[in-house]
Amino acid sequence: MSLETFRRDTRAWLETNCPAAMRTALDEKEVVWGGRNASFPNDDARLWLERMGERGWTAPTWPAAYGGGGLAPAENAVLQEELRRIGARAPLWSFGLWMFGPVLLEFGSEAQKHAWLPDIIRGRIRWCQGYSEPGAGSDLASLATRCEDRGDHFLVNGQKIWTSYADKADWMFCLVRTDTTAKHAGISFIVFDMRTPGVETRPIALISGESPFCETFLTDVRVPKDQLVGQLNGGWEIAKRLLTHERQSISTAAFGGGVGLDLVTAAQQSVGLMCGQLADGDLRVRIAAFRMQERAFHLTVRRAQAEARAGGNIDHLAPLFKYAAASVNQQRLELLVETLGLGGLGWEGDGFHPDALRATRHWLRSKGNSIEGGTSEINLNVVAKRVLGLPDPT
Repeated sequence: MSLETFRRDTRAWLETNCPAAMRTALDEKEVVWGGRNASFPNDDARLWLERMGERGWTAPTWPAAYGGGGLAPAENAVLQEELRRIGARAPLWSFGLWMFGPVLLEFGSEAQKHAWLPDIIRGRIRWCQGYSEPGAGSDLASLATRCEDRGDHFLVNGQKIWTSYADKADWMFCLVRTDTTAKHAGISFIVFDMRTPGVETRPIALISGESPFCETFLTDVRVPKDQLVGQLNGGWEIAKRLLTHERQSISTAAFGGGVGLDLVTAAQQSVGLMCGQLADGDLRVRIAAFRMQERAFHLTVRRAQAEARAGGNIDHLAPLFKYAAASVNQQRLELLVETLGLGGLGWEGDGFHPDALRATRHWLRSKGNSIEGGTSEINLNVVAKRVLGLPDPT
């Protein structure tokens, strides 16, 4: 099929199958995460996921054998263009799509792929990530969660922290220590059902007032041996690959920034105009400089995506883009809250515009952007060592 024919057919299918309500701006409260206990803001959101999942277009480039769309890179590029053309919402947000699925395709057994990939694609299973520990953050390879071989199963004991949405997830992909005599070479990659006895999650309250992160306690958790992904003690290679996918997904979204309040509009309303320009000259210059930086970042990400679609390897750009995405989002929200003045100091109640209240909470939440997905310092170290080849200063 020619690309022209594929585009025509895709456009016709989207016009018929994408509900009008799914062609509007997405509010963070309307995100669909899927899973056993999936919630939908409305019936159209459910229908949109069902239709896209059935076609495999929640994971358009994954093999059709596992329920994916089976599209070639050029076809996927057309699909994404057509989705943007009608302003279609993403039918599903999923750590399974962004992180676990890609490494499962690379390292998983055929049985594991058939067991989990179709449910990820259809949004029937929600995953969380068990990486960081209280004593293993930036130095992730020092993790201590023990995984002992008990013959017909593994027995896991330890604690994970910053496990995003663990209290709402169905399954966890998790790094564990299977050899205490080696650091990197003693780590394995396992998965388990969050309903398994011995798994306990506790939400962590953030300064933004939300609790998306959790601490997770694992006490004598029995894990079947067929839930080991890859080789025993071979988990560090999978862990690094998954982090690359995580950082790429963060970079593409640039942490979203879905405040519902445009920076320029907020500035015009707050400081007013003079001769058609913002009355505050200093603020005008800083907003202009930021918008140029933001635009350059997004264009660079798009260029890298085009390179990837053409078969290029852009893995080396993931830590650089993640660092830049964190900086861009934090700068955006710093400027926005500053621009709002007293309006940016609200927390709840009447007297403050809802968008301004959201801006304040997003600003507080953004403080974690330079920590999650690998700290900015660690990402800069990765760029220095693995991309630029700079010598170790020690």
